[in-house]
Amino acid sequence: MQGQTVTHWVRFENEGTYGFGVLSDGQIAIHEGDMFSGPAPSGAHVALDDVALLTPCVPGKMIALWNNSRSSAEKQGLEKPEYPLFFLKPSSSFLAPGGVIRKPASYDGRVIYEAELGIVIGADCSSVDEAGASDAIFGYTCVNDVTAMQLLDADPSFPQWARAKGFDTFGAFGASIVCGADVSNSSIRAELNGRERQNYPVSDLFMQPAEIVARLSESMTLEPGDVIACGTGPGALPMKPGATIDVIIDGVGTLSNTYEDVS
Repeated sequence: MQGQTVTHWVRFENEGTYGFGVLSDGQIAIHEGDMFSGPAPSGAHVALDDVALLTPCVPGKMIALWNNSRSSAEKQGLEKPEYPLFFLKPSSSFLAPGGVIRKPASYDGRVIYEAELGIVIGADCSSVDEAGASDAIFGYTCVNDVTAMQLLDADPSFPQWARAKGFDTFGAFGASIVCGADVSNSSIRAELNGRERQNYPVSDLFMQPAEIVARLSESMTLEPGDVIACGTGPGALPMKPGATIDVIIDGVGTLSNTYEDVS
């Protein structure tokens, strides 16, 4: 969809009613049907201020990459991987914009944010080339791939990626899916309590979106609504309860959440 008119798709709840549409100038043009297959405008509108935003889609899976940043790899003495190194985040981890990232009651170690570009798949793809992968990309969103860092290597016999990154609320994304945007020159930033902590360009990623989608499609069928988090750059740090964390991507938008100890 790149090169087309830029649109911002959102999902929302309004007085017990759920819907989706295109956000522009504080108004949501409500659509009917399927966001990924011929959505049609209903003619109705609702003000953004009158609704609660949900995650902008409901992924069947969120695939998240590790070691996909040149600058991070250099700091850690790592080489570019031959194939995307990834893990899956469960649907129970998904968190809407404005939602609270909850400190796990069973864990007292460091919890870090990771600002990442998210790819949203718009069509089934399996074993596609990069041209086919580009056609399958619906748009982009902001992702915060939250991690309980000290669980990763808690058992020396088995790195626990799924556990460390799969807690409830540890997969925040949104606020919208942006279609038609060229993100190749965008920067990805994280602000912790208003202070910039991460700032790296999309060009820092070893594998760019079309290559990521093509390579992952060799391992599994990607389906409409699936989200791929492209991996993070330097500067991911721990959060303290009460913190606000913003993920900001040029041309895509801002994802804002708070981190709290609610146990």
